[in-house]
Amino acid sequence: MTDQPVTRQSKADEISVELSSRRTGMSFQRTRMSADRTLMSVIRTSLSLISFGFTIFQVFEKLKDHNMVLHSGFARNFGIALVLLGIVMLVGGIVYHAQFMIGLREMRKEMTAAGLVHGESKFPPSLTLITALILLLIGIFAIVSMVFQVGPFG
Repeated sequence: MTDQPVTRQSKADEISVELSSRRTGMSFQRTRMSADRTLMSVIRTSLSLISFGFTIFQVFEKLKDHNMVLHSGFARNFGIALVLLGIVMLVGGIVYHAQFMIGLREMRKEMTAAGLVHGESKFPPSLTLITALILLLIGIFAIVSMVFQVGPFG
């Protein structure tokens, strides 16, 4: 490969190699976005579990406070279990996403060093990962509030 930019006037094999290198570089970006979409589906499911669990817990606590039900232990435990399941699922999704992205970045770095891709575009921080971490904090606050009757949700 030469140091000169590839143009329409370049040899056909140079153009082919350049286009192939660019397609491979773009495939890294598509794979990164696919990993973000996978984490988004984990976030949606975790959010549903956390919110359903918290809602069930709160409804039965309010009914118990107004003496409409005598025992809310099962519903309370079920709500806590749903919130815990949502948190565990979210932690698993975050760990998987982080490991996958580290591997993808390493592979991209190796291919860039070998001259197989240009590596000009950046791998920006994942806004989906940041959202997942914020949801994880909210889930932790919710479970602490539910179990210990303290905090912003108590």
